[in-house]
Amino acid sequence: MADTTLQWHRVAGLHELPEGRVVTVTAGGESVALTHFEGRYAALCNVCPHQGGPLGEGSIENGWLRCPWHGWDFHPTTGASPGGFEDGVATYPVEVREDGVYVGIPVAEPRNRTVSDVMVETMVGWGVSHVFGMVGHSNLGLANALRVQEEAGRLTYIGVRHEGAASFAASAFAKLTGRPAACLSIAGPGATNLLTGLWDAKVDRAPVLALTGQVDTQVLGPGAFQELDLAAVYQSVAAWSQTVLPTSRHAELMSLALKHAIQLRDVAHLVLPDEVQVLPVSEEATPARPDGRLTAMDIAPPESSLEAALQRLRHAKRPVIIVGHGACGHMDDVVALAERLRCPIVTTFKGKGLISDHHPLGCGVLGRSGTPIASWFMNESDLLVVFGASFSNHTGITPKKPIVHVDFDPLAMGRKHGVEVSVLGHIAVTARSFADRLGNDIAATDQRPEIADRWRVWRAEKERRLRDDRGRGINSASVFASMTRQLPDNAVVAVDVGNNTYSFGRYFECTAQSVLMSGYLGSIGFGYPAAIGAWAAAPDRPIVAVTGDGGFGQYMAEITTAVKYGMKITHVVLNNSELGKISKEQRSAHFPVWQTALVNPDFARFAESCGALGIRVTDTRRLDEALGNALSHDGPSLVEVITDPELV
Repeated sequence: MADTTLQWHRVAGLHELPEGRVVTVTAGGESVALTHFEGRYAALCNVCPHQGGPLGEGSIENGWLRCPWHGWDFHPTTGASPGGFEDGVATYPVEVREDGVYVGIPVAEPRNRTVSDVMVETMVGWGVSHVFGMVGHSNLGLANALRVQEEAGRLTYIGVRHEGAASFAASAFAKLTGRPAACLSIAGPGATNLLTGLWDAKVDRAPVLALTGQVDTQVLGPGAFQELDLAAVYQSVAAWSQTVLPTSRHAELMSLALKHAIQLRDVAHLVLPDEVQVLPVSEEATPARPDGRLTAMDIAPPESSLEAALQRLRHAKRPVIIVGHGACGHMDDVVALAERLRCPIVTTFKGKGLISDHHPLGCGVLGRSGTPIASWFMNESDLLVVFGASFSNHTGITPKKPIVHVDFDPLAMGRKHGVEVSVLGHIAVTARSFADRLGNDIAATDQRPEIADRWRVWRAEKERRLRDDRGRGINSASVFASMTRQLPDNAVVAVDVGNNTYSFGRYFECTAQSVLMSGYLGSIGFGYPAAIGAWAAAPDRPIVAVTGDGGFGQYMAEITTAVKYGMKITHVVLNNSELGKISKEQRSAHFPVWQTALVNPDFARFAESCGALGIRVTDTRRLDEALGNALSHDGPSLVEVITDPELV
């Protein structure tokens, strides 16, 4: 009678494995060391019992199978140790049939739920739909729980080529959606590689969950391979960080992590030691849900500060509204207030795209990446009403004007300098209260004719810059004029750091596009991984990455990630063979230009070699055609534009 406890798997042809050799094969999901010795085939457990070495990667020497890691010997067919020691390896039944060599694997027992299962199920219940990361030896148990949820259709996992791309993608996903995303790494170097993207999320107030593997708890402390004190490493970047222990309340730990990420709009971190990940849990262990754990944040402002702000608004003749990224999702009420006042709306660079540049009150971006329109109205104003901006040195908001500052974060109020009135409250609620209670007795003049005039002046200047040509490449104004013409209104644009960033802020005219950037961290390399995160969040929207050659060079391999998952990402690379922004900074600081030149591949051909569409543009007249072809391509595409580093 056939053994019904075994499943037989063909692992090799009759003549594939020479006499005296060993090879690793897979049978029913099990890794097996298949040997051919003295005319017999044998199948041994592929894990050395001492250090876990893969016996299938060893060699048969002098009649013994030698472990490749530490040289211990086992008999090639029986798995026994020499000298009668009891540390041999298990074997599997083997049958040689007419069509090949078969190995019998015991029918697997039903899979037991683990600590990782409970935690991942809780994570999914809290609304985490996407995980970006790299699977490795110290996160395998956790990765297996992620696999189970993905195969059940409850989770999407995107494997990247570098952990830094994983955290940037998670940050961009969270910035675009307001929902938390997760990033996954192994212990040690994988965990440290996440840090830059996590800092990007932290300073830009994006909810991100970091999941890092860790070495076994039994070797924590003495300095094991790839062991770092991850609690200490993450102390600054994470608003909340905990190590998962065997005795932890596992669903509660995951709930607390996500509560901190969501409510604080910050980074939360869980450290999962290797052996804890696979500990079995009882059938009664249940995942937790966010019901009753999250608090509404639409807080009305105090009456005293509301009235003080209203007094300023009623008497201002030339008010200007400034919005930062904190106003994202609240613009309907802010615009309604501006329409009551008939006043300009300008944005910080992080707020670019929150109002259309074609809106009668839209005046573009303020500061060093902005338009002269925005600066002109700020300088001519008698009151600045600021919603959700940080007043960092890059915003360009002058402290010399009376300011009403509205924000949901009390620490943001007056952080850089004092303001006339600070209003703590939900931005939409506060803007609505201003509009509802202003009344009709307001002093504000209608600034719309001036806004139209200033746009005519700036657009005439941009037309002049389109003709600039020094014979060293295409000017940036032309690149972004083409993008203004070609990009659909619903596109998401992920912008990198460098001269391309300044030119984008200055020349690209937004309609209804969403813009993602590494705002306060200002990390070069953000652009392409961010586009991956944007695609994961909104695969039905056109996703566009804008980078320089320096930024793309940091994460070039991620174009293979886009190819692997069929991501429809259009990438515009401004290639000037230089770290142009750094060259400019060196000149401004009266230093010689030094070590900013770059040696680049043909990026378009590189994209083609990775399986994407690649187009190289050296003539301004081909920009529209190239960008149109890239946008219509069903998959990842790259448009490499040879640009002049001085014409930005």
